[in-house]
Amino acid sequence: MDKPREMDKTFDFIGTEARLYAWWENNGWFKPENAPEGVDTYVISMPPPNVTGALHQGHALFVALEDLMIRHARMQGKAALWVPGTDHAGIATQLQVEKMLLAEGTSREEIGREEFLRRTWEWKETYGGRITEQLRRLGASCDWDRERFTLDEGLNRAVVEAFVRWWEEGLIYRGDYMINWSPNLQTAVSDLEVENVERQGKLYFFKYQLADGSGYIPVATTRPETILGDTAVAVHPEDERFTDYIGKTVLVPILDREIPVIADEYVKMEFGTGALKITPAHDPNDYVIGKRHALPLINIMNKDATLNTNAGPYAGMERFAARKQLWSDMEEADLTLRVEDYLHTVPIAQRGGEVIEPMVSTQWFVRLSDPETGEPTGPAKRALEAVRTGYIEIVPERFTKIWEHWLTNIRDWCISRQLWWGHRIPAWHCHDCGEVTVAREEPNACTSCGSENITQDPDVLDTWFSSGLWPFSTLGWPEPTADMARFYPTTMMETGYDILFFWVARMVMMGLAFTDERPFATIYLHGLVRDESGKKMSKTTGNVIDPIEVMEQYGTDALRFTLLTGSTPGNDMNLAVSRIEANRNFANKIWNAARFIVSNLQGEVPTGAPPAQTLPDRWILSRLHTLIADVNRLFGTHLYSEAGQQIYDFFWSEFADWYIEASKVALYGEDEAAKARTRQVLVYVLDQCLRLLHPYMPFVTEEIWQHIPHEGEALIIAGWPEADNSYIDHEAEDQMRLLIELIRGLRNVRSEYNVPPSERITTQVSAGAHRDLLDAQRELFVRLCNTDLDLHEHITDAPEMAATVAAAEVTAYLPLADLIDIEAEIARLEDELAETRDLIANREGRLANEGFINNAPEDVVQGIRDSLAELQARRDALQQRLETLKT
Repeated sequence: MDKPREMDKTFDFIGTEARLYAWWENNGWFKPENAPEGVDTYVISMPPPNVTGALHQGHALFVALEDLMIRHARMQGKAALWVPGTDHAGIATQLQVEKMLLAEGTSREEIGREEFLRRTWEWKETYGGRITEQLRRLGASCDWDRERFTLDEGLNRAVVEAFVRWWEEGLIYRGDYMINWSPNLQTAVSDLEVENVERQGKLYFFKYQLADGSGYIPVATTRPETILGDTAVAVHPEDERFTDYIGKTVLVPILDREIPVIADEYVKMEFGTGALKITPAHDPNDYVIGKRHALPLINIMNKDATLNTNAGPYAGMERFAARKQLWSDMEEADLTLRVEDYLHTVPIAQRGGEVIEPMVSTQWFVRLSDPETGEPTGPAKRALEAVRTGYIEIVPERFTKIWEHWLTNIRDWCISRQLWWGHRIPAWHCHDCGEVTVAREEPNACTSCGSENITQDPDVLDTWFSSGLWPFSTLGWPEPTADMARFYPTTMMETGYDILFFWVARMVMMGLAFTDERPFATIYLHGLVRDESGKKMSKTTGNVIDPIEVMEQYGTDALRFTLLTGSTPGNDMNLAVSRIEANRNFANKIWNAARFIVSNLQGEVPTGAPPAQTLPDRWILSRLHTLIADVNRLFGTHLYSEAGQQIYDFFWSEFADWYIEASKVALYGEDEAAKARTRQVLVYVLDQCLRLLHPYMPFVTEEIWQHIPHEGEALIIAGWPEADNSYIDHEAEDQMRLLIELIRGLRNVRSEYNVPPSERITTQVSAGAHRDLLDAQRELFVRLCNTDLDLHEHITDAPEMAATVAAAEVTAYLPLADLIDIEAEIARLEDELAETRDLIANREGRLANEGFINNAPEDVVQGIRDSLAELQARRDALQQRLETLKT
């Protein structure tokens, strides 16, 4: 390459990031075609963020992780493909457009379906690109030419094909089933779109009068309005309190409808009264019991959460108003017992914010379990086996148990939604014969009777149906495309553990069903990003750390490195701005180290692996190749956080703090050959570190790499480091460890006793077997701690008034009397000790105050405990130094 360019004093991330990103993309380095023909592939399908979305830390984490994986694979020489895209987000997008229409004084019902869809596509074109621009800002090296959208033409064709195939195989059916109903959104919603929130409610105890007038059975419920839909009262068959009532009938309060008393082992004898009201049409557990006992389903609820005619005198009332009125009427009829405060879990619609109503509704379903045994069948059974046999790996492994639990207890999948925005179900209902025609293309007539009086089903498919096809539909399926042949199955599915079942399981089921291959080899699960105290980030709480604001203040590299080194597979991470700031400082450390190296090259362009001659050279090269081996091992087990931390520790604590400082002995000396050799080592180690760091911190590493001697056009496509065992030198590591320990100890003594850094001192050293080693490294001690060595094989009588530094069998003595005013130093230390003792007394007093301990926030109390421990350590150190000076 040309002569290295001079580096600016500081790294300008604001001016650099957009420039480098455009340069990478314009040169086609994000595309797998950049790799040679015939090499291994590495493919990731990006979890498609909602097209309505704005960047949050969850996005930042998955982008950082997947970009790390793809950049690493690219540098390994693989044909690395990262397919980007966005999800149409049925409910979220429809809500946004409905809000817009409401602001205009109209509604989707008023403008009609066709106009609503036109307006929604218009809205998507206006706002849909925001999230992808923000992903670019994070450095996402996707192949943007392959970007997909879940409603684009190709993916719509894939969705229709999948639906029709499963219909033809008998796996899709239309029927009545228990679903989550959102009264505000007027649609069924998936379990993922329901948040189970703990709320303080009431537990209502009341009487179920026996029809023969012989007494009553006490029952408790949190939802009195559902009493109107009860079709049985269940008791445990072994509960002696109720065995005489089994087979009798009781009267539904107010309505006086007779229902049976049944025995079922599901009933928990110790909960409530031990008797359970059964409302099969409005409770998922009751629904199962109802099917088991062939109980009738009585739906008392309209879709807007008002009560229907089955509720008798409460028809037309809103559900919670009906609850209040029914209970009042029951009190008047002497049918109530008592009401207790009760903390319980309430299902809340994630988008609508209202209480979900479990309801039996006519919907479209995918059959995933045997209707008789409940055992997983078909796609669910294959997905179970894929993980059981290791055909698909889950990282971390503990989530295989969750996978097993979910899929062995799976229910049929409700795939229809009562929305307009989404993939419309390819089914047409005949108004003459009542049959349904499912087809890939719109039919002209009913396939059963030939009538042209047909209408397409108004529902759309669950978003998870289309995104379940994502790994292969984005590559062209169902067409036999070149991308399908080259890049499927994909390699890695990286996503949050919270959607392992809702999305990942569906991808596995659909991939195995439609391609007969696993959709990916490995599932890597990341956790949630919480605030620094472990709380969930929310705008309401005011603890949101906005990634855009953070990147503007500290740079993208700092945010990425913080997320990547702070997160581990399957675990939540706590994010603090102070950590991001610290990693901005790390980026500056890398820049300053590189700037020092470049400024000392003096026109030389050293590249390639250097010889290992001097002790510092042998040591740093051995440590570097040990690091490379460890990083490659950690990458192989997906422990990216630990790998990043080890790179950080090596660069900061070994290369920058010690080798670069040690290199000044040669660089500032007279031996030109030593200078040239040292420059080569400096450039080589820096180059290898930049390669290791590039997947974590792409911008600062690429910018520096362009300033140092290198082979190749760009760091993004440079080769990934491989360990060379010929550099491993345990003797050099042991020797340097001894020298570093001695130098660090000498520096600490100078600092503790306020010896000016400019003052050259002499220390007596009892060197033992290390005399030759220390003699050869005298210049290192002068350079790193301004100390001359007075070497002895053994010192039998330690000098008086001397500070001692020991490392292995070497002991160094610093004569304090020659360095400081002993009396003045004793007075200073005694003043500092007295002040420290006062502070300790203050902390101990506060911690002894029970009122303070019981009432103060836990973090405040812990902060005082930590402060006390630090002060006690300071006191002990001061006492030890005073003892040294006074003896």
